[in-house]
This record gives sequence, structure tokens and C-alpha cells, in this order.
Amino acid sequence: MGPLLGLSRGIDALNGAVGKVCAVLCLAAALISAGNAFWRYLFRDSSNGLLEIQWYLFSAMFLGAAAYTLLKNEHVRVDVLYGGLSERKKLWLDLVCTVLFLVPFAGLMTYWCYEYLFLPAWLGNEQSSAPGGLVRWPVKLIPVVGFALLLLQAFSEIIKHIAALQGEIHIDTSYEKPVQ
Repeated sequence: MGPLLGLSRGIDALNGAVGKVCAVLCLAAALISAGNAFWRYLFRDSSNGLLEIQWYLFSAMFLGAAAYTLLKNEHVRVDVLYGGLSERKKLWLDLVCTVLFLVPFAGLMTYWCYEYLFLPAWLGNEQSSAPGGLVRWPVKLIPVVGFALLLLQAFSEIIKHIAALQGEIHIDTSYEKPVQ
């Protein structure tokens, strides 16, 4: 399990860094929004490019933070069932649900977003129809990257849960932060 736990730590570090970038993107989106509103009211002019970059940033924040949210165990969970389980049963439930639901979902979404969203936009050099709008392929790459990061984090969680079930690490199932 040692090399796999090392891989898990690397994935966790990657998604931890992406989560921090998402926080900065939130600030950037707010500043661009405020600046665009200020410019619009002051000069009665607006930029479609600035409006679209806000959407791009929101997309990056939302999809980039999904893996970070899983890393921090902040996804919504139905505590009616989960809260009454023992630590070991929580580990098993998380492991089984990650393998049966999250991995297939994130894997399919990564593939579909690449194949049917990003690739046509890239190959067709898709542009915004709005005057002053932006190129579309970067925003269509964001879901591919976001779901790929979520898939990687799912693998990291699987590794940590198997290690915890084998007694190699401890996961606090209320926060799922491994203690080594």
C-alpha cells in the first residue's frame, strides 16, 4: 500500500492546490464583475468578453472545486443513514459508493465532455456569437479537466479507504482526513 498511498498523497496535493486556485478565481470573478458593472454605469458601455470570462471563471471554480470538496469530505451526504453507522461501516459505505457510483459517473463525464463538448469546439475553432465574445474551446475544456480531477480524487479516496480498512491509516469518517 505504500506506493499507492504516495500516489494518493500526490493526488490530494494536486487537488488541494486546484482548490486554492479556485478561491483566487472566485476573487477574480468578483473583481471582473464589479469592474464591468462600474464601467457600464460610468461610461454606459459593457464588454461581452468580460461577461463571458465571468462565466468561464464560474465554470472553473465550480468544476475545479468538486475534487477539492471530495478531498475535504464536504460533499452532501444523507446523515440519517450514514450518521448511525460504525466507523468501519462508514468506510465500507464510502468505498462501495465511490467504486459503484462516483468512478463510473466521473469517468463517463470526462469522456463525454471531451468527445462531445470540447473536441468539436476545438476542431471547429468555435467562437462566441456575441460581439467581442471569446473563443469557446477553453470553457469547454474546463468540464473535462474538472471531471478528470474528480475521477483522480475518487481513486485517491479508494486507496485511502482500503488502507484504512486494512488498518494502515486512520480516517476520521466525520472529516476523512488521514492521520499517518
